[in-house]
Amino acid sequence: MTSKTTPGATPSAVGAETRPTAGPSTLPSSTRPTGTPTGGSASATPSSSPRWPFLRADFTASLVVFLVALPLCVGVAVASGVPAELGLITGIVGGLLTGLLPGSSLQVSGPAAGLTVLVYEAVKEFGLGTLGAIVLVAGLLQVAMGALRLGSWFRAISVAVVQGMLAGIGLVLIAGQLYALTDAKAPGSGLANLGGLPGLVTGTAGSGAALTAFAVGAGTIAVLVLWPRWKRAARILPAPLAAVALATLAVFALDLPIARVEVTGLLSSIQPPGGSDFAQLASVGAIGTILAFALIASAESLFSAAAVDRLHDGPRTQYDKELMAQGAGNTVCGILGALPMTAVIVRSSANVHAGARTKASRVMHGVWLLIFAAAFPAALGVIPVAALAGVLVHAGFKLLPLRDFGPLWREHRGEAVVLAATAIAIVVTNMFEGVLIGLLLAVAKTAWETSHVHLEISGLDAPATEPVQVRALGNATFLRLPKLLDQLDALPHDREVNLDLTGLRHLDHACATALTTWSTTRSATTTNSPTPDNPAHAP
Repeated sequence: MTSKTTPGATPSAVGAETRPTAGPSTLPSSTRPTGTPTGGSASATPSSSPRWPFLRADFTASLVVFLVALPLCVGVAVASGVPAELGLITGIVGGLLTGLLPGSSLQVSGPAAGLTVLVYEAVKEFGLGTLGAIVLVAGLLQVAMGALRLGSWFRAISVAVVQGMLAGIGLVLIAGQLYALTDAKAPGSGLANLGGLPGLVTGTAGSGAALTAFAVGAGTIAVLVLWPRWKRAARILPAPLAAVALATLAVFALDLPIARVEVTGLLSSIQPPGGSDFAQLASVGAIGTILAFALIASAESLFSAAAVDRLHDGPRTQYDKELMAQGAGNTVCGILGALPMTAVIVRSSANVHAGARTKASRVMHGVWLLIFAAAFPAALGVIPVAALAGVLVHAGFKLLPLRDFGPLWREHRGEAVVLAATAIAIVVTNMFEGVLIGLLLAVAKTAWETSHVHLEISGLDAPATEPVQVRALGNATFLRLPKLLDQLDALPHDREVNLDLTGLRHLDHACATALTTWSTTRSATTTNSPTPDNPAHAP
């Protein structure tokens, strides 16, 4: 007797898992207060001018976004190890250039805390001049991806990987800025910064100057947490600007001996990359940094766009055009030797909630940044570094999905593992390698979850002369092959087996080969076994 394999079970492609388009859980929800007009707050009353009907609303919103963006631009630059003016330059380009281009009408671009760690590592390894070359090439890569219509593909990235990426960035950002909070120098990498925290605590406790700086930074964080609860004041002055302004006033009034932001001047900060800077791009490390800049900035911008679209009822984001707009902005930032840009959810949500109706608000916010950088550059020199570190520590905590991880672990444990593994990998290695590890884990998890296969076995209670019927159902991949073969090997060895594979939706090469081998081996074993139909082999 021989086992039989029913023909017709050919491999087929497994359908892609459908995921809802969503950004990280830290992004704001789409709820708005009752009575809020479409696209903004109740204060967004159209102007009487027929040519510019929303000029008044956009003008007001642009001032709010400017006040939110100013401390963040400076803080991100200082944390990245570059002159503070370069953060303002990136914000200006994000407003005046990216703000004018099609894509998303209401989201605002500028330097983001999410790229701070990567920028710091790039400047440390390659130098400030090469940073401009890296940003320039990354911007061109973004433009190419948008032209090839790859923008929508970024929406297919696992949400757990994005949340893990943001959590990893938040951990590294917090660990690094805790040193700046006490006017101390961070050891370097994320893991080294975390390992040096016990020494930082003991060193700060024994230093009056460090304790003074820490008090200023801690006070800044306290204002950031408490200021939004004062509703009336929060509507007039955004929390980041209020916190930095109060810290600056306290340091000035008390003449505290702590570090201030170093000012070099707007024009002197612009240093376009030269030929030697582009020559360094041939190294493997530089290529990896370029890819990391392009992919992470694109993913963060497009996830931000999805979140901003949920905040208003205006035109939806055109993802490919938005990707090209971000690329154009980064190309110009690279030419100017400035920081890379992304769309930033904090500024974008402030823009929408302030009543912005068109892209004019984000363009005007770039104008205000330009006027401030050109007319009041000395104002940056009075800002305490500890205050900016407090702003970024607070921003880092907001990147951690502290509220969502518990429910995620209970409901989707595999997703929680991917999130945690991505965050830990970023802390232990670096941004690029950590995200790659997270993506590989997400793919492996999905493959494991979709490769379900089970056997329907019938005929075991039938007479020994009747074959056992085995029908395979599901997706047979190499991941489930050991269990599948164990089940088949457990069948009676003196019975004929009919193996039916027509119920499989997918059969990969490894499974097909293994099942064919099993069928051939089982056929030979059954044929040579002593049975009533095969008396020649009876003992």
